[in-house]
Amino acid sequence: MEIPRQNLAIYTFGNVSAFDPDKGIFAIKPSGVPYDKLDIASMVIVDLDGKIVEGKLNPSSDTETHRVLYREFSGILGITHTHSPHAVGWAQAVKPVPVYGTTHADLCPETIPCTSFMSAEAVKNNYELETGNLIVQTFREQKKDHLTMPMVLVAGHGPFTWGKDAAKSLYHAAVLEEVCKMALYTEMLNPNAQSIPEHLIRKHWERKHGPGAYYGQ
Repeated sequence: MEIPRQNLAIYTFGNVSAFDPDKGIFAIKPSGVPYDKLDIASMVIVDLDGKIVEGKLNPSSDTETHRVLYREFSGILGITHTHSPHAVGWAQAVKPVPVYGTTHADLCPETIPCTSFMSAEAVKNNYELETGNLIVQTFREQKKDHLTMPMVLVAGHGPFTWGKDAAKSLYHAAVLEEVCKMALYTEMLNPNAQSIPEHLIRKHWERKHGPGAYYGQ
């Protein structure tokens, strides 16, 4: 229900899931149910084989994507998919997001990746499953660490983010939207903008996430 509160999607768009690795199951938003109608009973429990183990409603149409990511990206316990406009704009432009400023560096220390468009053959197979496969393939090809880079833009589609729990995955989705908005303004003001220097990137990343992190309480 934080998705519409954070203006990350409208109507029934978007979804969140939470994974229990000990039981090998995840809870996910039901498909097509308005956010203000959601309650605990409406959540759907799915295993890593895609079988519904609890719940009376159909799970999110993106369930197969979540399933692939939980299976392939160890250590993530929550996933969020939104239709937030600035992140979707970058995805529709098929553009990765450079580290133009320290807000981005606080979130992740590298360019946010964007996948290529899915092939026609993959779309004919199982679209949502192939979306997950495309994300995993992109991270392998670009040698991205999914724990350092907890997000991706799917070309023509939109963002997926993840984290140590569902709440953290949503936090990453909200900050990603802000970073994409800032990056858009940066390129509008200066089409020749360059990434900030590496020493600034490392400083802002490490003060929050490094071994000597001192940000926060």
